[in-house]
Amino acid sequence: MPQTEAFAGGRLPHACLISAPTQEACLKKARELAAAAVCSSEGTKPCGVCRDCRKAQANIHPDVITLSRLTDDKGKQKQNITVDQIRALSADALILPNEAGRKVYILEEAETMNPAAQNAALKLLEEPPAGVVFLLCTTKPMLLLETVRSRCALLKLSGESVPGAAEDAAELAAAYLKTVNSRDPAQIFRWCARNENLDPQAMAAFLEALRTRLTDMLCRREKSGRLCAAELMALCALSDRCTRYLKVNTNVKQLFGLLAVDALPDGNRGNAID
Repeated sequence: MPQTEAFAGGRLPHACLISAPTQEACLKKARELAAAAVCSSEGTKPCGVCRDCRKAQANIHPDVITLSRLTDDKGKQKQNITVDQIRALSADALILPNEAGRKVYILEEAETMNPAAQNAALKLLEEPPAGVVFLLCTTKPMLLLETVRSRCALLKLSGESVPGAAEDAAELAAAYLKTVNSRDPAQIFRWCARNENLDPQAMAAFLEALRTRLTDMLCRREKSGRLCAAELMALCALSDRCTRYLKVNTNVKQLFGLLAVDALPDGNRGNAID
C-alpha cells in the first residue's frame, strides 16, 4: 500500500512497516502512531492530553504492547524474535482491548524475526483480528520477506545517510572481483574472511554494488579482466543467491563463505570478454 494513500486523512492501516536510519527514530514514530491509535479524543489524534495519550506517551498503556528479542539467563539479548513469540502475540491479539478502542503491537527490530517467525507473522498480517494495529520497526527492511513487506503500509522516515556508504560498497565489490580475478583460492578465502564482519545492511549494499558491476562487465561497459562470460553469469547468480539468503536472515559470515567457495565454479572457464 503506498505511503501517501495509507496515511491520508490521518487514517492508520492495520499494519505499518516503519523504516528509519536508526531504531530510536523507528520507535519514536511507532509510539506516536500507537498514541494516535488509542487516543480517545474526538479531534486530531493523538491529542496528547487524553488519558489514553498520556498513558501511551509514558509507555504504560495496557493496549500498547511492545515485542522485542528475549534475553537469556545471563541477561544477553538473543539473536532473533522467535516463532513462539509471534504465536503468543497472535493469541493475545484475539483478546479485546483493556481500555482503548484498539490494541497496538510494536515489533522492535522486526528484521530479527527468524524465517519461521516471519511466516507466522505473515499469516497474522493477512488475516488480522478486528481492532488491532501492527507496527513493525526496522532499520533494515530488506531483511524482511517480501511477502511480509507487501502486507504493510510503508512509512519511510528520512534521515542522514551514512557518509560514503555507496562508495564503500562499490569499492568492496571492486576489491572482491579483483581478488576473484587472481584465480587464487587461498587469496579469495583470505579476502572473504577479512570482510565477514560486515553488518547485514552493509552486506546488502555490497551485494547490490557487486551485481551492478557484474552487469556492467557483461554489457562491456567495464573490463572483466580474466573472467569469461560464463564466469560472470555464474557470479551474477551467486550474488542473487546471497541476496535471497540475506533476506531470510542468513548469517553474513556464511554468505562470505559462499562467495569464497563458489567464486569460480568448476567448468566455467573460457576467454575473457574485455
